[in-house]
Amino acid sequence: MQLSPLQSRLAASVIASFLVIVLYLFLFAPRFAVAADFGHIPSSLDSDGDFYDIDDTVGSFDALGPSYEPDFALFDRSIIGRAPDGTKPLDADRPTKGNISPGNTIGYVFEVASVSGRSAQWPETSYELRRSLVGPRASADDEEDDELSEDSVVVARQASKTLYISANTCDQPGRKSPDQTTMDPPQLTLFVSTSNDNTSPGPDKEQGAQKAIVFDEGAVMYNTSFDGDVYFSISAPNVSEDYFSASSLYNYEVAVSLSGYHHSYDTVTQPNLYWVDSDTSSALLTTRNLTSKPNQVISTPPYTVFVQNTKNLNINGIKKSYCGLTNWAQIRPLRDGSSQATMGLRQGGVSNLTMQEFYITGLNASTNYTGIVALNTNSTLQKRQQGGSGGGVVVFNPIDFNTKPSKYLLINYVGTMLTLVSDGACTFLFNLTLCTETRYAVPGNPDKFPNGTALAAFYDEYTQTMWDNFDKVLQQTPCQAPATQKYSLARGCDDCKQAYKNWLCSVAIPRCEDFSSPDQSYLQMRNINKPFPNGTLVDQGIRDAFGQMKAYNSSRNLEIDDKIEPGPYKEVLPCDYLCYELVKSCPASIGFACPLPGSRFSFNTSYAVPDTDKKLSCNYPGSAYYPSSATAMGVSWASMAVLVLMPLLLAS
Repeated sequence: MQLSPLQSRLAASVIASFLVIVLYLFLFAPRFAVAADFGHIPSSLDSDGDFYDIDDTVGSFDALGPSYEPDFALFDRSIIGRAPDGTKPLDADRPTKGNISPGNTIGYVFEVASVSGRSAQWPETSYELRRSLVGPRASADDEEDDELSEDSVVVARQASKTLYISANTCDQPGRKSPDQTTMDPPQLTLFVSTSNDNTSPGPDKEQGAQKAIVFDEGAVMYNTSFDGDVYFSISAPNVSEDYFSASSLYNYEVAVSLSGYHHSYDTVTQPNLYWVDSDTSSALLTTRNLTSKPNQVISTPPYTVFVQNTKNLNINGIKKSYCGLTNWAQIRPLRDGSSQATMGLRQGGVSNLTMQEFYITGLNASTNYTGIVALNTNSTLQKRQQGGSGGGVVVFNPIDFNTKPSKYLLINYVGTMLTLVSDGACTFLFNLTLCTETRYAVPGNPDKFPNGTALAAFYDEYTQTMWDNFDKVLQQTPCQAPATQKYSLARGCDDCKQAYKNWLCSVAIPRCEDFSSPDQSYLQMRNINKPFPNGTLVDQGIRDAFGQMKAYNSSRNLEIDDKIEPGPYKEVLPCDYLCYELVKSCPASIGFACPLPGSRFSFNTSYAVPDTDKKLSCNYPGSAYYPSSATAMGVSWASMAVLVLMPLLLAS
């Protein structure tokens, strides 16, 4: 059938109108509900009426929560808007690195539209699908709404949102000469604006329209509430050409997140790292307990340690920056996986909890160091499963520690060659078989025991012999007897064994300090009449005053003088409670006894009283340079007279 001209024009108009409607629906779709846009659909009613029912075809519905924004990859920028010229869009949880010359500023913008999906923008917001009530059904269920619990309260459409901005300085202009200035390179500055009137914040803009935060030791953290785009910039200051290389660039890493800071540093005064002890060239550092229960399992050491000689200024200005420490710390994990720090997990202590330890080698004698521990959660499985880079880095407060001094004696001179011998008598020791909590410097001799393994074997063998003697005596006690026949209703043989082990390890393996250490009430001079390994002697005045007293001219354990020959050293005296606990825990028939302060049994040269005001005031199993969490106990050596342990008692 052939259409008339009028019918042809009508058909063409209808077809064109239909195509326009289809194109409109494709490009500018109305607010149809998409299931993925909602966290969940609550099952209870709210005070405004019914939730939308699939069977209810009457009325319209609305999505509470943030207003709808189209999410078409090809048209986002044209519909929503473009980032201001000169600024770089930055997505959440995707750290970005950049270089900046001194005196310049680089701008960034975080766009709300860059977050995919409303539930990603506001992860903690519960959304509802709600219908407008029409007709008599509007009042039928309203009475039930007053009985709703707080869990069903609807989150307001304009819920507060927080953006976390953080950055680390990875590199900074270097000093022209380390000896020329102790001045640190100036810090970067973060500028933040949430106003569309200031889309390029920086040092040249009015300060009232933006927030300026100067980096602190190479790190910055700032959070702000927002309901639109957030503009921020990293600005580098001018540097003095007299002291620094002005042509050098600042390198930084910046990140934004909706859940927390990607880069952070600990602001708590108490550190997360502790110095256990050191000798002339090595040190042992440990973290706090990583677990709260003995049965909790940690398979991978979580922390990284950085160590720096305090006289080396390379990390000044970036001590709170993870990437800065990774690039510049003297002792750090290297790209090939090697490091001067050997780390591992250890379970022990009073509560048998897990901690991480770092054994640092290659240190210089008589040197002060700074230790910094950091946590990198970027690679954890949990963060990878959440999508994006996730995770983050945390740098904790630093601690200062030092190595023991080492004096040298020139013993040969041939041409321009010097031969030096150390007189250091203290050698760091850990990982013993019986005394597992012994982790400190002990009397040693680098000539007779050139490495810690050989020295550890000596102390292991000696303490095991003493333990076997004690165990034979204890076996004569009816440990499994009925309660009416036991030696104590409060303590048993297991308590006695633990108390003896704690006492034995602290007494038979003395904690050693270099003889040049300042005098303290808990330090006892030993072997003052013997020469140092390099042949030198203690000052004659000291030998005249104390050389006739056995507690001063020999070691507590005579085997040390016979087999090791450490020369003069100072012993950190065991805590007195170790002996008192031994007496309370073991059968009276064994005959243990303890000297009392001020007694004629030389208490002051045998034990020390704990002082809570000092980091270390006496030696005990697991002791480190921080207060002990152990319960008060006590110790003495006169108690072993009935056993074949007399060598341990001779120091009195």
